[in-house]
Amino acid sequence: MRILIAVALISSGVMLAACGDDDEKATTTPTTRTTATGAAGTEVDVTLQEFSVIPETDSAEAGEITFNVENIGPDDVHEFVIIKTDLESDALPTVDDGSVDESGEGVEVINEIEDIPVGETQSVTVDLEAGAYVLICNIYDETEVEAHYAEGMRTAFTVE
Repeated sequence: MRILIAVALISSGVMLAACGDDDEKATTTPTTRTTATGAAGTEVDVTLQEFSVIPETDSAEAGEITFNVENIGPDDVHEFVIIKTDLESDALPTVDDGSVDESGEGVEVINEIEDIPVGETQSVTVDLEAGAYVLICNIYDETEVEAHYAEGMRTAFTVE
């Protein structure tokens, strides 16, 4: 009987630990993970929403970085563009409709994920050198007549 009581107490303790709050998701530092090949890589979770680009951190170590990008909408498809630049996030060159001129002076597009539907998460892995970057959504919505960049979907990101 004592063995059954001990097993029940241990089992309930394990279950309570498994059901606890996951406060670690609110971290402000990127997660470093080791890949199957043994190489260390950094993962940064990014949230896109009308009208913000919100990375879990504003910097990461130079090297391989995987951006896990979730579009929480609530209404619009978004994209995620990584730009290397020394310009401020709100000072990128734009075209007449307010979207960023991706071939403009001082802009080097590193990579992007196009057309992320609401509710989806997509990832892109890039090898970034130390420097200043800007993360943006560069969609121009002709129906709403709005450039997501001009609406505020941009943020600075530093690679150290």
